[in-house]
Amino acid sequence: MENQSSFRRSLTLLDGALLVIGSMIGSGIFIVSADVARSVGSAGWLIATWVITGIITLTAALSYGELSGMYPKAGGQYVYLREAFGKMFGFLYGWAFLAVIQTGTIAAVGVGFGKFLGYLVPALGEENVLLGPVQVTDTFSFSIHAAQLVGIAIIVLLTLINTSGVKSGKWIQFFFTFAKVAAMAGLIIFGFTTFSDGAIWQGNWSGPWLAQEISVDKLSGAISKVGLDTQALVAAVCVAMVGTIFSSDAWNNVTFIAGEIKKPERNIGLSLFIGTLVVTCIYVAMNLMYLNVLSISEIAHAEKDRVALAAALKIFGSSGTKIIAIMIMVSTFGCNNGLILSGARVYYTMAKDNLFFKKAGVLNKNGVPGWALWIQCAWASILCLSGQYGNLLDFIVFTALLFYILTIAGIFKLRRTQPGIPRPYKAFGYPVIPALYIIMAAFICIVLLYAKPIYTWPGLVIVILGIPVYYYFLKKESSVTNE
Repeated sequence: MENQSSFRRSLTLLDGALLVIGSMIGSGIFIVSADVARSVGSAGWLIATWVITGIITLTAALSYGELSGMYPKAGGQYVYLREAFGKMFGFLYGWAFLAVIQTGTIAAVGVGFGKFLGYLVPALGEENVLLGPVQVTDTFSFSIHAAQLVGIAIIVLLTLINTSGVKSGKWIQFFFTFAKVAAMAGLIIFGFTTFSDGAIWQGNWSGPWLAQEISVDKLSGAISKVGLDTQALVAAVCVAMVGTIFSSDAWNNVTFIAGEIKKPERNIGLSLFIGTLVVTCIYVAMNLMYLNVLSISEIAHAEKDRVALAAALKIFGSSGTKIIAIMIMVSTFGCNNGLILSGARVYYTMAKDNLFFKKAGVLNKNGVPGWALWIQCAWASILCLSGQYGNLLDFIVFTALLFYILTIAGIFKLRRTQPGIPRPYKAFGYPVIPALYIIMAAFICIVLLYAKPIYTWPGLVIVILGIPVYYYFLKKESSVTNE
């Protein structure tokens, strides 16, 4: 059978919403609250940090609805940036997307699956070191453990499934998203109904807005708390949001598969709104459950930051370890399926613009960009082996926020420069809601520049490295045209 020349519109509103939910919920919600609790030190500010993240995510999703209606094509955010600011800005987003945003997330989620599989089968976990540590330089060494190989195996398996057609990926997304949401709902319900130590809840909420930094002495185990003034609190919340924003990221993945969504001008915007709202509610409910089961200090210093595991041990006893391991495996498997399914569509669209390898712009006989899927698989697998994907993800937080800001700013520009394009859906609350997102996200970026430069400058370097690559493809396109 010959390759197809265009995508089939076979995905419904439900499929789109499940892709948003499934791509957003990975392993972050089970871990990140520990870092947030250490930074802000109180129940009120813990919940506020997640709520602020949810509001920011929702405002962005509502704004993207207009762009998705204007350009219901594969590629999503890449297309929006290209149309608003030109090819180079679109390419730089696609470059960062390939270099780390999507592939780094796929790698981290895949290895996360392996780490928790190690609870059930120790030989397949991170404790089973297969090679190393190998000292590369005085300051850098690496090792390979079984969980990394498990992560690669999962990525290859899901890539193989998704090359057989979008329907295969759709059914995996359907099953695993429902499974993970049901499991999290069960954990929340059990956390409130079967655990009856009201003293913990009352203790956590006795001074809900008493902001403090919680730390523990590694030698003695003594816990210390230092109060935060207003300036320090603002910085602490912004820094803590590095984790919560990553836990809530990938909401825009549904825009990448716009070419396969039925009635995209309507269903993508609705998928974004429904998906981000559901995930925000689940995340806040999970954190309220943590506060019902664990003291704020126990959340802050859960072993290896595994807050959900600490909560499950109190709720279910010794069986809690296996319950949480299975939950996270289900969650990460479904999350990676959504990331892998949608990510390749960006490289496909870049190739169609002659800004990536031509083979990435070809659909296979099953109507999916098979070559692009395997390129994504290969690079994500290398990141798994490098062991540096976690650092890369931290580096890109700042840059990812910049691209979100730029994309939403594109709404303002396109209203002025392309007023005649049909807009089936207009950004909710324009211009206030889009402007609110830009202000909030820009404020976080400014604070991170000052408080955590490690999260900012490396991300910018990754993007800047894409500029010569852009001109390489541009020159290549020009030479082909001249011939």
